Amino acid sequence: MSSSQENAPLSGLYASSLSLVTDLYQLTMSYGYWKQGLQDREAVFHLYFRRPPFGGGYAVCAGLAYAADWLNNLRFAEADLTYLASLRGKNAPLFPPEFLAYLRDLRFTCDVDAMAEGTVVFANEPLLRIKGPLLQAQLLETALLTLLNFQTLIATKAARIREAAGDDQVFEFGLRRAQGFDGGLGASRAAYLGGADGTSNLLAGQHFGIPVRGTHAHSWVMSFEDEEAAFEAYADAFPDDAVFLVDTYDTLEGVRRAISVARRMRAKGHELGGIRLDSGDLAYLSREARALLNEAGFPHTRIVASNDLDENLITSLKQQGAQIDTWGIGTKLVTAYDQPALGGVYKLAALRRADDSGWEYTVKISEQLAKTSIPGILQVRRYETEKGQPRADMLYNSAEPLPENLTIVDPVDPTRRRPIRSTQYRELLEPVFRAGKLVAPLPTLQESRAKAQREIASLDLSIRRFLNPHVYPVGLEESLNTFRMNLILEKRPQRPA
Repeated sequence: MSSSQENAPLSGLYASSLSLVTDLYQLTMSYGYWKQGLQDREAVFHLYFRRPPFGGGYAVCAGLAYAADWLNNLRFAEADLTYLASLRGKNAPLFPPEFLAYLRDLRFTCDVDAMAEGTVVFANEPLLRIKGPLLQAQLLETALLTLLNFQTLIATKAARIREAAGDDQVFEFGLRRAQGFDGGLGASRAAYLGGADGTSNLLAGQHFGIPVRGTHAHSWVMSFEDEEAAFEAYADAFPDDAVFLVDTYDTLEGVRRAISVARRMRAKGHELGGIRLDSGDLAYLSREARALLNEAGFPHTRIVASNDLDENLITSLKQQGAQIDTWGIGTKLVTAYDQPALGGVYKLAALRRADDSGWEYTVKISEQLAKTSIPGILQVRRYETEKGQPRADMLYNSAEPLPENLTIVDPVDPTRRRPIRSTQYRELLEPVFRAGKLVAPLPTLQESRAKAQREIASLDLSIRRFLNPHVYPVGLEESLNTFRMNLILEKRPQRPA
């Protein structure tokens, strides 16, 4: 894998122009801004989610490398402009030639601050902060949400599966059930970042340097006169890398036939790598298979399990004493089976005043406080113990001075408050782009994967548990909360009773 492939996960596969990976209304709003002369007014947007997925206590940030590559190559090609010119409203072209000429010359010039991939993140915390010309910042919404929502979702699912599997090996085997080629590729990358040890997806292996693994299908066994002949042939082809799928006909008989072939392999100086169980009662069958293998003198032959696994089933199987040491996870990982979308949002939080005298902060109001946005140019500060264990996160307006004594306020329940006594902290939003230029190389996928493992391990077990996890404290700095509440009162219509 070349460094150019590592740093170009999108443009290395697709056409260089991906500017139309967006919704129509992003272009209609952009035209409206341009027509009103607002295209260059400085704006700030935040990308965040309102609750962690899967009923869990956290999420794992992923997708920044894709997003950075997309931003770095944001251009409207002639084919894009020709298509946009063909769109029509009721009585005229939707976009006039003058606006299309503006798009032809458009170059990305925003500042972007982001959480590094692999960072553990919680509800309402910006994964990205975009600051720059209003038209540009608006135009980014759909693509950024597409890229970060999906990979953050899959990385989080993989982290939960990794938690359930413990020290066992975990491989992502989901390409055939993924939502298309792109869904499969992004899922393989995010699953590896979140904690999987490898993938069956060869394109992901080639493009991202992820270890690839695989066995054989039932069709291999069915292509031979009998099961033992199929195993013999596979061992002949891969004498040092053979894993036999043993449940085509009768699982335990398949294990016995695998042992027969394994004995002949050993006589030739080779060892059977493992057997795979893909159906039936995995707890019972794995215990029986382990007993047969041990009795025959193959205690180190691995038992691989597949078949619609996820973190909950893995946990249950372990509680039942299953003798499985390698897990192949497919459908329920790459499709985030029990929650198919993260639900991230992209909200305007500040606009530069027309007289350039400072910022005008904006808020989107909802009947539910949980859906009311947070104004300001937000930064996320994580307070930690001396050993690096997270204690609380504070969202604050980086454009305003902080008071000496800090208190955080729950953004959903303002009666819940917590004074900050810790002095050790780190700022989570880090510079990625300045004036449209990458300011530093992004971490490699391996580095981001290692970061995710460190960050998850630092969380208290009560936050990591699957059922009713402890809610990690995330709050607004008190003066920001006060400003937000006042702004809500200012903007909300007062209706007489």
